[in-house]
Amino acid sequence: MKNTITLFLSLLLLVSCNQSITDEDIAKLNGYWEIKKVVLKDGEKKDYKINETIDYFQLQDKKGFRQKVMPQLDGTYKTNNLKEALYVTNENGSYYVNYSTSYGKWKEEIIEIQDSVLVLKNKDEQEYHYKKYQGFS
Repeated sequence: MKNTITLFLSLLLLVSCNQSITDEDIAKLNGYWEIKKVVLKDGEKKDYKINETIDYFQLQDKKGFRQKVMPQLDGTYKTNNLKEALYVTNENGSYYVNYSTSYGKWKEEIIEIQDSVLVLKNKDEQEYHYKKYQGFS
């Protein structure tokens, strides 16, 4: 009986920790995101302590672009004006960011999205962990 209760509570905890992404959450993608780490398929991690560039996402009605920008000490951003067009889709309950440039098309699954946390997974099962960019202080 004790094992059954422990198992039930463990499953309940596991299910409650799994974030359910909604259409309203997609708007949280807007803004500046700084990569914290990449987790490879085999579990190996690559941490990013300092980033010279950050990703800027701009969406409206699940369509928009992503652009690499370089933050400056005065609060401005430099860019090369190259933008990746994107749109967000819901496929069987999972949300994907679909990118396209003149060089190709690809997509990343949104694993987690919160006000200050973003996790995207590509087709090679690499997870990209981002935090909202805070700027220089």
